[in-house]
Amino acid sequence: MQPHAVIFDIGNVLIEWQPERFYDAQVGKARRRAMFEAVDLHGMNDEVDRGADFRETIYATAEAVPEFREEIRMWHDRWIELARPEIPRSVALMRALQARGVPVFALTNFGIGSFEVARGHYPFLDAFDRAYVSGHMGVIKPEEEIYAMVEADCGIPPERLLFTDDRADNIAAAAARGWQTHHFTGPEGWARRLVEAGLLDAREAA
Repeated sequence: MQPHAVIFDIGNVLIEWQPERFYDAQVGKARRRAMFEAVDLHGMNDEVDRGADFRETIYATAEAVPEFREEIRMWHDRWIELARPEIPRSVALMRALQARGVPVFALTNFGIGSFEVARGHYPFLDAFDRAYVSGHMGVIKPEEEIYAMVEADCGIPPERLLFTDDRADNIAAAAARGWQTHHFTGPEGWARRLVEAGLLDAREAA
């Protein structure tokens, strides 16, 4: 069944998201490990992705853990360095789909403030036909509600949506609702999936 729309996750699909890599380069692996063991930084980021204030949430966490105050503040102050670079072939696939007239949506766990920062660095983030950003929706993947909200807004039957994400739990939640899915492990496999779905030919997906 050919999809009527393609939905991209953003982090690690269109833009690399590797906070640990950033901190390893800044403070060394040993201190980074100690900080991540002492502070649930990914949980902090989930709160931002649910709509909490970007700066306030991170700075409050930093104040609560003075030993790592300056490093935690980097999550806000140098955020774009945690979320880079773009993945060029994935962006090219997105544009190839749109050139074919295929609607392309984003479904992403992203904060309100952090998404605005990203838009300033990655113009393609303004090119989606619809962008479903968790911070504005108040719910994150893989919670069932966020998928239901996408379905209600776009009006496309679940079985006609093709969704790619790098996290298996997010993919499983979409598949449970009847979406077509692809677990993203790199743009090469995603390109093959789009060809198999009849959305691009081999030349367009190259």
